[in-house]
Amino acid sequence: MADTSILLEGLHFGEGPRWHDGRLWFSDFYAHAVKSVDESGDVRIELELDDQPSGLGWLPDGRLLVVAMKERAVKRLEPMGLVLHADISHLTAHLCNDMVVDADGSAWVGNFGFDLDAELRIRGADVIIDHPCTNLVRIDADGTVYLAAAGMHFPNGSVITPDGSTLIVAETLASCLTAFTINADKSLSDRRVWATVENVAPDGICLNDNNEIWVANALGPEMILVAEGGEVISRMATSQPCYACMLGGIDGKTLFAVTAASSDGVLAAAGKTGKIETVRVDRPRAGRP
Repeated sequence: MADTSILLEGLHFGEGPRWHDGRLWFSDFYAHAVKSVDESGDVRIELELDDQPSGLGWLPDGRLLVVAMKERAVKRLEPMGLVLHADISHLTAHLCNDMVVDADGSAWVGNFGFDLDAELRIRGADVIIDHPCTNLVRIDADGTVYLAAAGMHFPNGSVITPDGSTLIVAETLASCLTAFTINADKSLSDRRVWATVENVAPDGICLNDNNEIWVANALGPEMILVAEGGEVISRMATSQPCYACMLGGIDGKTLFAVTAASSDGVLAAAGKTGKIETVRVDRPRAGRP
């Protein structure tokens, strides 16, 4: 039985949840829309685009950034509409996905690295053991693109600690959270395993004020709370597989879970099994996103 309550149903496939201006913003891949919902369940469409949206963030002046998955680019919302913020296709392979934006407007963006759905259909779980690595990309506030880190195993959800010194990235196909020191020039160093999460495919993640990370488990209907080193502090059951999570609400202690029956693109596009689920927790949100 799920520990969560259902806030919203009828999505294709939600991703990139972000608590912003009193609402949970998120992408709905196959509706080609960025949406938001408040704690009462009032939902609205914030933006529609031709591509599949994924990671979301905001520049210091409040302009929205959104990952365009198929174009492998980040778009910026201006008064006249969406414009290209950065083309990252030369540093990425297949679909781009999640993103975290720091206080200065620098964004770190992950990507699949290969056609995950196709390989899962052909090889099943073997793809977790044997797959191409890919890059983590940094985009500064002015749109300049950099290779942030190579050799990543499907870099996915990411968080930045409150002091801005550490980036932690979920490597979905390595079953671990990987930390980097963020240097003054925004380059990354001191790559290290922050936590190994056995039998979990870490997807979206969020940080609490005790330096613990909630992890959405793409392999099952749950979120786990992990401490540095890998100790599992808590588990929260969801109604179906969980692909992203975010702390928010008026006091930062509402944990939002983004769930769906399957992440398979064909199935998710054809159906509307996606949900936003909620549960109250003891520790509030911290850091970014």
